Amino acid sequence: MKKVFVLFLWVCFSTVWAQKPILVHALPFSADTFLGYDALGAMYTISENVLTKKTTRETWQFKQPQLGKISRVDLQNPLKIVVFFQNFNTLVLLDNQLNETQKIDLSDSANPLLPLGVGLASGNRLWLYDGLTQKIGLYDYTKKDFQKLTTTLTNAMVYYESDFNYFKWIDVQRNAYRCNIYGKIDALGTVPEYDQLLWATDAVLLYKKGVDLYRYDFVGNKSTLIEIGEKTFKNFTYKDQILSIFTNQGITNYKITIP
Repeated sequence: MKKVFVLFLWVCFSTVWAQKPILVHALPFSADTFLGYDALGAMYTISENVLTKKTTRETWQFKQPQLGKISRVDLQNPLKIVVFFQNFNTLVLLDNQLNETQKIDLSDSANPLLPLGVGLASGNRLWLYDGLTQKIGLYDYTKKDFQKLTTTLTNAMVYYESDFNYFKWIDVQRNAYRCNIYGKIDALGTVPEYDQLLWATDAVLLYKKGVDLYRYDFVGNKSTLIEIGEKTFKNFTYKDQILSIFTNQGITNYKITIP
């Protein structure tokens, strides 16, 4: 009876504190940076500062060496991809074949802006975290107008993500927040120490610490080990219940359930 009870506790512990995703497939390839997949399943990478989009049938590339290093790429809308060149305060909007449709010089605004974080928002607007004022707002690139949504942030931002409706960030004290398009800020909680992380849902983070990958639930403040086969990996992405692990050999995709 004692052995059965011990086994029961071990099963419960494993269920609560470990999650094993299902291997979907592995794709061998080489790149400097794996950005992830868009809503239509195309894969994006960066190699030698060249952005590449690849589908099962075609490959497209984009490069602007005169603007320096690509700092960030927003893939939310495959028809309006945002490429951020932070050193030149410039964004470039691309169509679905990586053709430039618009170049936005944020130095060319009525009031000086120093963008430290950008992302696509709804309409003709971009999320923008301005380093000069330490405020988050929405930039209308047709009017060249920046609408501040927040007061000055108390602590420096070290990580951010955005979607059409929210700008989410983590500060130097590992406190997580989100701001909606009306300026309402929600405190989400404090995250564990991490080397890399991303939001899987509003309530769940995925983060790498050392050689391990974890899921962190804000509700309950619980970390769960995700049991993947890779012992070392460069980075990871998550979209539509697919966890993609990028290694020196290529990409391994797993199916993982995150409510």
